[in-house]
Amino acid sequence: MSFEKAVESLNKMSENTLVSHLNIKFYEAGEDYLKASMPVNANVHQPFGLLHGGASVVLAETLGSSLSNYILNDPNAVAVGQQIDANHLRSKRDGTVFGHATVVKKGRTSHLIKIEITDEEGKLICYSHITNAIIKKPSTK
Repeated sequence: MSFEKAVESLNKMSENTLVSHLNIKFYEAGEDYLKASMPVNANVHQPFGLLHGGASVVLAETLGSSLSNYILNDPNAVAVGQQIDANHLRSKRDGTVFGHATVVKKGRTSHLIKIEITDEEGKLICYSHITNAIIKKPSTK
């Protein structure tokens, strides 16, 4: 699948989910990375008018899990989040944040992905890691 088709597919798959509710949009993919953006507005604010740390984690987990599933070579497997951490380094009131997920380690049973979330000026807002377990794809009913 081409990188452009992957981005299109990820955005389509995200319709009517938390991802679309927060207006997270994938915009670039490569062999070992994935990028998405999220607007910072009242939908993602905490009570003091700043970007909610949980919204940053949603962006990070969305990117990290999606990247793991994107790079899987086994049609009978799926990557699921097992552990995530986030360091909130800078506040943000409005504008847009950009997440960039890259593969740190691609193992047979787990993936380690790092996610950096920056603002329009490239300043680091949040730094995160996610460990994804690779499991047998659940059957659908």
